[in-house]
Amino acid sequence: MLSKKPLESNSTGLDYEVKMSKVEANNKPARSGNASIGKHGLHSSNGVYELLECLVCTNLMYPPIYQCPNGHTLCSNCKLKVHNTCPICRYELGNIRCLALEKVAESLEVPCRYQKLGCHDIFPYYSKLKHEQHCRFRSYNCPYAGSECSVTGDIQTLVDHLKDDHKVDMHDGCTFNHRYVKSNPHEVENATWMLTLGTAPVYMAFLRFMGDEKEAKKFSYSLEVGAHSRKLTWQGIPRSIRDSHRKVRDS
Repeated sequence: MLSKKPLESNSTGLDYEVKMSKVEANNKPARSGNASIGKHGLHSSNGVYELLECLVCTNLMYPPIYQCPNGHTLCSNCKLKVHNTCPICRYELGNIRCLALEKVAESLEVPCRYQKLGCHDIFPYYSKLKHEQHCRFRSYNCPYAGSECSVTGDIQTLVDHLKDDHKVDMHDGCTFNHRYVKSNPHEVENATWMLTLGTAPVYMAFLRFMGDEKEAKKFSYSLEVGAHSRKLTWQGIPRSIRDSHRKVRDS
């Protein structure tokens, strides 16, 4: 696995050599895909912003926003969780919408939730969620294959996590050659096996890039698997770790 120009290999076993080199690119530095919507600057006043926080989960509320007869507001998800009873005054909630607050939200501009990770744009209130789903500063999930690890973070955090907690072999540099030799493929650790007709296992290998899809396209790889005087070679562009190892495997 590369750490400086991060690349992850989820493949181990048999006798193969991995060669990966950076693709020449003359592209200019990527700009935010939401530049037409986001604005660089300060967000709306904290007072109004706090009014839009759900009293139960403290997340920002989006229509439909509900209120009790005494004016306490909460989001639609929490309305179900509290069994239609206001958690503040214990009055029955009913289906009273807080239309005034929903209207106020339309005029607000708020920061991305990943502001502390580097996204400094602000967005119209109802565009915020859509942006955050694709924000390039959003956290990555741990890419360790065959694991349900719940750790998230930026690239450097995950590189350290993979090395320290999962004991992943790391290689520095943008080009590397590395060879693993295993005489018995059944002894390979951290490999995915699938059964076909009969009982013979099928060897699967893929590479994932520790970064976004646009960054991954700047790299290419060549993967060779050989045994008994035979050799297979794969060439292509690594998948981003935005795609889980299960998604890559199943595709």
